[in-house]
Amino acid sequence: MTTSAPPLWPHCAHGADPAADSVGCRGIHVPGHTACLAHLADADRDAYLASLTAGASIDHRGTTFTSRLLNSLLGALHDPTTGQPRLGIAEFAGSTFESEAFFGESTFEGDASFGEATFEGDASFGEATFKRNTVFAEATFKGDAFFGEATFEGDAFFGESTFEGDASFGKATFEHNAWFKSATFKGDAFFGEATFEGDASFGKATFEGDAFFGEATFKGDASFGKATFEGDAFFGEATFERDAWFKSATFERDAFFGEATFKDAVFAEATFKGEAFFGEATFKDAEFGKANFERDSFFTEAIFEHAAVLGEATFERNAWFGSTIFKDDARFGETTFGGDADFGSATFGGDADFGSATFGGDAEFQSATFGGDAKFESATFVEADQFGPLMCAGRLVLSGATFGGPVTLSIAASRLECRRTRWSSTAEIRLRYATVDFAHAVFEYPLTIAAESEPFLLSDGRSLSEDLFPSAYDPGVRMASLRGVDAAHLVLADLDLWECLFTGTVHLDQLRLEGACTFNSAPSAVHWRRWPPVRFTERRVLAEEHHWRAGQPGAVPGWVLGTGRAGPLQLAPVYRALRKAFEDQKHEPGAADFYYGEMEMRRHADDIPRSERALLTAYWALSGYGLRASRALAWLGTAMLLTIVLLMAFGLAQETPKQTATGTVPAGGGKVTFEIDKDDPQNPTGDRFTGKRFEKALNVTFNSVVFRSSGQDLTTAGTYIEMTSRVAEPILLGLAVLAIRNRVKR
Repeated sequence: MTTSAPPLWPHCAHGADPAADSVGCRGIHVPGHTACLAHLADADRDAYLASLTAGASIDHRGTTFTSRLLNSLLGALHDPTTGQPRLGIAEFAGSTFESEAFFGESTFEGDASFGEATFEGDASFGEATFKRNTVFAEATFKGDAFFGEATFEGDAFFGESTFEGDASFGKATFEHNAWFKSATFKGDAFFGEATFEGDASFGKATFEGDAFFGEATFKGDASFGKATFEGDAFFGEATFERDAWFKSATFERDAFFGEATFKDAVFAEATFKGEAFFGEATFKDAEFGKANFERDSFFTEAIFEHAAVLGEATFERNAWFGSTIFKDDARFGETTFGGDADFGSATFGGDADFGSATFGGDAEFQSATFGGDAKFESATFVEADQFGPLMCAGRLVLSGATFGGPVTLSIAASRLECRRTRWSSTAEIRLRYATVDFAHAVFEYPLTIAAESEPFLLSDGRSLSEDLFPSAYDPGVRMASLRGVDAAHLVLADLDLWECLFTGTVHLDQLRLEGACTFNSAPSAVHWRRWPPVRFTERRVLAEEHHWRAGQPGAVPGWVLGTGRAGPLQLAPVYRALRKAFEDQKHEPGAADFYYGEMEMRRHADDIPRSERALLTAYWALSGYGLRASRALAWLGTAMLLTIVLLMAFGLAQETPKQTATGTVPAGGGKVTFEIDKDDPQNPTGDRFTGKRFEKALNVTFNSVVFRSSGQDLTTAGTYIEMTSRVAEPILLGLAVLAIRNRVKR
């Protein structure tokens, strides 16, 4: 046998009322009677109602009210001053209102309890005033519920209540806490322009129809955690002055938060199955961590005044953040953008973190501005074909990022870090102002890094604003490192390579340098810090040679100490590869500089024998490895002068030897035979250094260097001096000619 649950309060018997429930009425007894108000005899009911006055407390829990009975009760509580019902403590818990229940403009001066009440028709509490606590917990509204412009001066409890029709709380005022936790709204829910001065709890609430909170004001905390919005959710122009909690909420259709104002908004783990509109919304603090947007989401022109956290959020379709303002840090780490991600003209006042984010469609950052660092470390760009033009006052970090298709990056930044960045297709990186760290970047197709001389042009023809960079800033682009890069497909155009680190670069001989790529140079002028004085001829020098020479004992001023730790053994092949790259591009002067660097590193390396080092040292000293014409000419001049001096001192004879003929004349005449001989040249015994002897020595020297034969009578010492001159001095002359050729050849 089935029995009903025991009643929560004393109830009356069903008596003679044929409409009474077969198991008894749950209505509480009217004071002084043994039946509820619905089952009192007419005379007793009239007497009871007549005893009531405005402001009286009533207890009709479990009572079933018809429209006529309710009107009679409220009429008995009529306040002649206001013309509306005025109740003290009102107990209607568990009551049933069979038809329309009209409490409009009523005043409840005490607690009002409608817990577990059932409203089978419409329930109207429009403009009602609840001065104390109000309880509608577990109430059921089968018709429409009207609470428009109602005022709840105490706490309002609607937890687990069910609204089967529309629920209207438009312009209602909740002066204390409002609890709608686990409430079910099967029709539309209207809270437009409502004011929640205390906390508002809609946690786990279910909105099966549309939910309207447009222009609502939440002065306390607003909790919609785990709430479900099966219809559209409208929060346009709503104001959240304290925390707004939407964690794990589900929006199955469109969600509108346009022009809403949030102090601290939490949408972590929320699910938006329809479109999400946050355009022109204002957030002081916002967290969307692990939120899921299944359709398009719009944050256009939204303002995030403090940190914005969208880390691990998922945007399955397009995400629009155009012209959004992030005044503080913005965190999109591990966020997934399944469709296009539009951050065009967005402003990031602090750091922006997109680390490990995935961009499945276009990544639109045209005209975006980053006041701090922009971090895209380990981000994945699946199909993005454009990145920028954008401006970043701090570091733009693309280290570990992956680009899946052809892409053009246009960036104006203080520093660009592309360590271990991977390009799976062709790419072009156009830069301004930046210092680029390209260490260990990976690319298998042609990749170009180029400096832009003029500001970037946007799609509408305007120039990208560069307000973050004062006019005194150099818009040139500096390469910091190419270590670990395979340069077989790399093109550098118009870059400053003064501080670039090249050691560890693979296929450096295939590197292409276009435009005005500049390298560091050796310190100029003569340095007297040691003897003999040191003078470096200006040439292209790698930054690593600067670092190495500056770290050597007794280094002369001008060499710059840096972080590079490569020595001659590592630098020699780098210079060799760059020399070949310049030769392949028919840039002979550049190739000559790198040949000089290669020979210098070979001369200083530890892996060559002393004999080879001595030979290289002589080659360097005599002609700068066949590249310093002035040095070879200086040595040639010195050698010729020395030859002249030696010839004047020892090589030229005292006088030109005379020929003499000697023989015997027969007495009887006949054939005479003469022996013609020439005296050996004699060393001078007088003044050797005369003008005449200088002129003669000069002729001998020039003839031996250029014309290879002097034709002069020399002493034995002079002969050997001339022989030495004819070997050594033409070599020096040839080295000088070779050096000149290497500097002017194209």
